[in-house]
Amino acid sequence: MSAGGTKGVNVWRQPAQVWAVAFACVIAFMGIGLVDPILPAIAESLQASPVETEMLFTSYLFVTGLAMLVTSWISSRIGTKATLLAGLGLIVVFALLCALSGSVDAVIGFRAGWGLGNALFISTALATIVGAASGGSAAAIILYEAALGLGIAVGPLLGGILGEISWRGPFFGVVALMAIAFIAVSVLLRGGEAKPAPVKLSAPFTAMRQSALRVLAIAALFYNIGFFVLLAFSPFPLGFGAMGIGLTFFGWGVALAITSVWVAPILLRRLTRSAAMLLVLPLLAVDLLVAAVVVDSPAGLVTCIVVGGLLLGLMNTILTESVMEATDLPRSVASSSYSAVRFLGGAAAPPIAAALWHAFNASVPFVFAALSVLVASLTIVLGRRALARIDAHEADAAEEASAILIGDAA
Repeated sequence: MSAGGTKGVNVWRQPAQVWAVAFACVIAFMGIGLVDPILPAIAESLQASPVETEMLFTSYLFVTGLAMLVTSWISSRIGTKATLLAGLGLIVVFALLCALSGSVDAVIGFRAGWGLGNALFISTALATIVGAASGGSAAAIILYEAALGLGIAVGPLLGGILGEISWRGPFFGVVALMAIAFIAVSVLLRGGEAKPAPVKLSAPFTAMRQSALRVLAIAALFYNIGFFVLLAFSPFPLGFGAMGIGLTFFGWGVALAITSVWVAPILLRRLTRSAAMLLVLPLLAVDLLVAAVVVDSPAGLVTCIVVGGLLLGLMNTILTESVMEATDLPRSVASSSYSAVRFLGGAAAPPIAAALWHAFNASVPFVFAALSVLVASLTIVLGRRALARIDAHEADAAEEASAILIGDAA
């Protein structure tokens, strides 16, 4: 997306309530990669195995996925401000408990509570910004993209800086920043908004009856295995300290943000969505196979991680924008159903990768990830007839923003 739809509008002149939510978005997206640089340090400090340490991602993603099934039902009944504050409050509480934990099992459990808060927050943040921003939805989208890109890029870097002090540092950093965001949203965001029409609790479950959404969800499940092997397992074979890992994944985050925000829309002007997925997924599989070959070379592995970020940014936007077009269901219902299935792949991948590493060697998890991505490609090929709808309609600005939100919040 570009600023083309905002001619004559100053995107950066927004009400204080918009800036409050945008700031909270930056912090929430920082949480995606914040833990990455401290995984080896947690394993060493808490005498945890790599499989146990990787469960920090599993508990977080599993609960986030399950919670996504009910967030639209909750927000449609209590309103967006209350849902935002509930999410931010839970993140503050559980991040603090993580920081104060004395065992890896406790951190795993508290990360699950963090996932619940994250699901509540990200499910309503975009709607809040679009509803309150001046300059229309296009201006809101650009502002949201800026928050997203900044958060994804800075998260691992901040995690590395604070992780050099202690593995507890990044968790305390989240507590402080999210507490500020909670206060800003509670003071600056106007309450009393009209509640949307109530959403049925069963809506995300019945959505999977639609073949196009089902094909995309299955493809996303296997794609997410590749995503989280690269994100959550790579810090171990890299062999760097917290700062080195943080800098590596800062590059990964910048690459992901650039392609998801700017490059994906350019690609989709030249290719249909299904064709674009069938181009990017095999390239991602090749990147993961190269990572398996060069796993003992830190420079080679860093290169594969950053190149992977470029490809992941493309896929996040293409896949999740496709979800917006797959059905006639409300976007919140379709996305919550899709996200719940997709996050299962993300939840399973880190401990499986660590177990394969322990049983074989550091190359095997990347081969496993590459094969999973190829399964995602095969799913798109076999389901292409069901996906004809996603290639027949061009998403509007709001749909593209929803795609970026759901894809990169994972």
